[in-house]
Amino acid sequence: QVQLVESGGGLVQPGGSLRLSCAASRSIFKLNAMGWYRQAPGKERELVATFITSSSTKYADSVKGRFTISRDNAKNTVHLQMNSLKPEDTAVYYCNALWAGSSFWGQGTQVTVSS
Repeated sequence: QVQLVESGGGLVQPGGSLRLSCAASRSIFKLNAMGWYRQAPGKERELVATFITSSSTKYADSVKGRFTISRDNAKNTVHLQMNSLKPEDTAVYYCNALWAGSSFWGQGTQVTVSS
């Protein structure tokens, strides 16, 4: 089992920034992948950014150049720095980890971009 706890969501104006964090209950070195997804009302959950190896990343086209995923191995934590936020970034953001053939999800954190 892997427990994931997200933090850092909130309300921000367009053009603003937020930093999300996801703390894992086991060493992130042992995870096959770890990253962020989001789900807006009435839409399917979609990939935002993820580590596909310990150093290789993948981003959704819609966030490239604005969002940056990073990791703190000592704290078993992955961060998502979100800059130049747009109203269309409004969603519940979920942390995801793949380990031992299973997929694990955090509880989600709401990000609202509105003036």
